[in-house]
Amino acid sequence: MVVLKGIPSVLSPELLYALAKMGHGDELVLADANFPSSSICACGPREIRADGLGIPQLLEAILRLMPLDTYVTSPAAVMDLVDSDKQRGLPVPVWDTYTQLLSEAGCQKPLEMVGRFAFYERAKKAYAVVATGETALYGNLILTKGVIPPELLQ
Repeated sequence: MVVLKGIPSVLSPELLYALAKMGHGDELVLADANFPSSSICACGPREIRADGLGIPQLLEAILRLMPLDTYVTSPAAVMDLVDSDKQRGLPVPVWDTYTQLLSEAGCQKPLEMVGRFAFYERAKKAYAVVATGETALYGNLILTKGVIPPELLQ
């Protein structure tokens, strides 16, 4: 737990360090419990453990600190349903939660849908992968870091 004023306690020192080191356009994967985090991270991204924490809880805390990229179509991407799940109309209520939290943080852009294997390839190029305890199906989320406007740096 981080014991600093204004820093959400769910953000570990390791995650805070990663957020601070990321630059404009770097991506952060918030991975659900079923995501192959360790395998993906064997290819390069840093693996950060956040076992026991849900992605909405982490997302809310991260959005208090990290600006989202305003120069892309969408700074938040989820793993799209595979065809069989689309055909049976599998609901993914966690996406509504993500959309609400992103909206509250000032992001009005829709979630980008990325196919399963394309999502894995994109995750391999991310700055870091946060392995969470999220149990929602299709709970994976990629965030693209933006810039802090100069007027807020003063």
